[in-house]
Amino acid sequence: MKKFLFIFLLASGFAFSQMPNIAEVWMNKSQPYTGTIAGKEPLKIKINISEQNRKNDQEYFLAGYSIVEKNFSKFEGKLKINQYRDGKKRSTVYGEYELAEEPKGKHSGIFTGKFIYTFMWNAKLQQVEKQFIEFIGNWKSYDGTLSYKTTWKNQ
Repeated sequence: MKKFLFIFLLASGFAFSQMPNIAEVWMNKSQPYTGTIAGKEPLKIKINISEQNRKNDQEYFLAGYSIVEKNFSKFEGKLKINQYRDGKKRSTVYGEYELAEEPKGKHSGIFTGKFIYTFMWNAKLQQVEKQFIEFIGNWKSYDGTLSYKTTWKNQ
């Protein structure tokens, strides 16, 4: 009976545990993410606002802007954590994102895809070190005529 009670308490602890609020992570220390669109054009993504969803702690609301060549577009969207792998030294968070740009002509659309967030935990200092975030996905124009692969990461 004691063994059953222990297992029940352990399982309920995991079921009702809340994801810590890591909204600051997505803002990348106020630095833009850099990458490419269509495999060649430079792309910058800057996230200015990141808030954890109060109803679903695995989801974050994001807002910011993208820059490709001379095209500047504001966006809003969300990022959702799907999986977390805790390691002794290195941990990884997997998820997906969707960021919708303001509809302002042919060169605005939606970024969708997956992300990987890897970090090292310094147990002695009790803090995150060596963060790496990479977003891999697609951008598709609202009118459906343009579609490109995208990749961007923190610096």
